Amino acid sequence: MDLLRSLPLGLYLEQPQTWLHKIDPRVKFAWLMSFLTSYVLANNNWRVLLVVILIVATLIARIPRRVWQQQMGWLLMLSFFVLAIAAISPDGLGVDYQSRLPANEQILTQPAFSNNIKEPPTEKKAYSYVLFHKGPVKVTRYSLSLAVRLSTLIFTVIYSTNLYLLTTAPEEITSGIESLMQPLRRFKLPVTEIALTLTLSLRFIPLVLEEVQNLFRSVMTRAINWKKLGLKGAFKVWMTVAERLLENLLLRADQMANAMMVRGFTSPNEHRVQWHDLRLKGRDWLAIATLILFWGIRLAIGTQA
Repeated sequence: MDLLRSLPLGLYLEQPQTWLHKIDPRVKFAWLMSFLTSYVLANNNWRVLLVVILIVATLIARIPRRVWQQQMGWLLMLSFFVLAIAAISPDGLGVDYQSRLPANEQILTQPAFSNNIKEPPTEKKAYSYVLFHKGPVKVTRYSLSLAVRLSTLIFTVIYSTNLYLLTTAPEEITSGIESLMQPLRRFKLPVTEIALTLTLSLRFIPLVLEEVQNLFRSVMTRAINWKKLGLKGAFKVWMTVAERLLENLLLRADQMANAMMVRGFTSPNEHRVQWHDLRLKGRDWLAIATLILFWGIRLAIGTQA
């Protein structure tokens, strides 16, 4: 079990370098926020379109199949199960559903005043709130709409964030966020300190995975008979493992702090390292123009009625 390679989410793809890797992190962050915010007050057609855009962008970027198949596959499966379960679940509306057409069809054809003028027959449009009902399975318009909203929300929020982390190095993320937060310096907010904390947090994630992997392997190599231990014994073992994990993580954090102190680190303003030179290039301006078009389409056809 190699968590550093098998974990499907939150890992940075160093090779190969796709065109998504080369876009400015600030532009990619704006795209990420657009995916997360354009979902609000949007109709179901737009929500499905967001899923399609993410899938097409992954394929066009030529991300290796072994990467997106592992990351996208289980997420699509989860979204499908949410769609199926929510569609057949009760919609929560405790009302009796009645037909929009009256029971007596002659009322539709009977004139309001007694005269000899005959109105042309109008075409009847069938309407049914219940889309499918067979045995205990019942799908209504509201439950199907809710199922689409839930399933697309899960996929959009998780996969858009994962695609951003997949194609953006941790140093690029922090540099981009620090650049976008520069106006907050006027309010005396510690922008550089916040960026440093975010950098250390992102760099600490692989250490956490490594410790979890080592402890899991240590438990597996001891060939513990879980049936003999019972529920209480197994709980004690895993509590011991969790305690050991916490101790190891605190030790790693203390080692990182000592390494920074030995190098004379006093404040981020005095010991700044420029990881990336953030300059907008031609591809970045094209991405910004596409983002403007994205929001134009969202406001034109994606608003919920």
